[in-house]
Amino acid sequence: MSSSQLGNQPVPAAEEMSVSAWEENLRSAPYRSYLYSYPHKTAYRELDRKIPLQELWADEPAETFFLYMHIPFCGARCGFCNLFTLPDKRTGAHEQYVDALERQARQWAPHVGHKKFARFAVGGGTPTLLEPALLDRVFRIAEDVMGLDSGEASISVETSPETVTAERLDILQAHRVDRVSMGIQSFVEAEAAAIYRPQMPLVVEKALEQLKRYQFPILNLDLIYGLPGQTVDTWLYSLERALAYEPEEIFIYPLYTREHTIVKPEEIRQRGADIRMACYTAARDRLLAAGYTQYSMRRFARASASSPKTLLPYGCQEEGMVGLGCGARSYTHSVHYATRYAVSRSATAGIIADYVAAERHDLVDYGFILNEAERKRRFILKALLHREGLELASYARRFGTEALEDHPELNRLTETRLAERVPQTGTGGGCFRLTDDGIALSDSIGDWFISPETRTLMEGYTFA
Repeated sequence: MSSSQLGNQPVPAAEEMSVSAWEENLRSAPYRSYLYSYPHKTAYRELDRKIPLQELWADEPAETFFLYMHIPFCGARCGFCNLFTLPDKRTGAHEQYVDALERQARQWAPHVGHKKFARFAVGGGTPTLLEPALLDRVFRIAEDVMGLDSGEASISVETSPETVTAERLDILQAHRVDRVSMGIQSFVEAEAAAIYRPQMPLVVEKALEQLKRYQFPILNLDLIYGLPGQTVDTWLYSLERALAYEPEEIFIYPLYTREHTIVKPEEIRQRGADIRMACYTAARDRLLAAGYTQYSMRRFARASASSPKTLLPYGCQEEGMVGLGCGARSYTHSVHYATRYAVSRSATAGIIADYVAAERHDLVDYGFILNEAERKRRFILKALLHREGLELASYARRFGTEALEDHPELNRLTETRLAERVPQTGTGGGCFRLTDDGIALSDSIGDWFISPETRTLMEGYTFA
């Protein structure tokens, strides 16, 4: 999503404004864009040439890889959703898709199987919308075709309340899933209805009780604040209902609406004051009081949020993301790539149909080639937007330069107390990290740090 799609102007370059004016601009619109990866998918374009997988992956430096499988189907599209997903419950369509997923996996495995997978995630859409036999088959593709060792990899699966059944949970447990993540968004039926989410409170409660009985090592619950008709009090009610189930993780997301979602930006603007920052602050304080640790603007976790396995190492700043399935993104150190992206139902259905019909998946023709400047920017953003922050010595080891010399504009963050430089024994430079105030402004800080070249691509993207 670009800032223009959110109705906000991007933060001007630091050198164009005084410190106080720059800070005021940053704070004036704290919700600009959510950069869970960089560059954003709307910066992807058709590549000048088709790149063979062997060329991309042969020298990938990451010690371990991350395997992701995308299941682009859901029961219904939520009003805020701009993910690559299609409301389609037809088992036949799901089976054809999993056939294509296996075909792609068999073509990719020879090129990415030379290193172990430290993580495996199945997302969507709603993976547990698949019938149990197909859900089991997805895991067998990961294990038997891709070579995943479920005993040494962290495994995460997304689900939804209406798809939680004992048969499906048995499959997740049999394949040693560590983390189950369920989107609830709100425990208030009227708020769920306002975002076109057909969700009954009793179904949510039943699903949560069933998940707790299975005792997965990590249960994560997703909630959204800033919903139509929501108040700070009703938001805290949903948070308390979630806390009653003692999940190991809670993710809290501000509502974003875009021009191509069912709920339109102008509908939210017409509802009056923006309560998102008040909701965020109230939830952050409540979660900290409940014993959770904040790891980012969105993620809060208990100390018990860990796998009992002895896991292979994988760093969040690493690349090595192997994305299988239509809509999945893959990251090497120099090229990020994916299938085409769409939001509308007809365009999404067309892209999925092309994927299912394709015989070859071993040439990359759509993505983003990262030069060194963009690789540096990505490294900084991936670290800075998390509580751990940017270890300056790690940056210097990787790139042979100093982060604050390459990007002196970062000093604006310390001048405004949105970041701090913390000494660390033996690290040779310490850590540059956001303060609590800075974490609250992650979505404006991240947007500000997008390169001009990438922003131009994002703002020039035409949605289908």
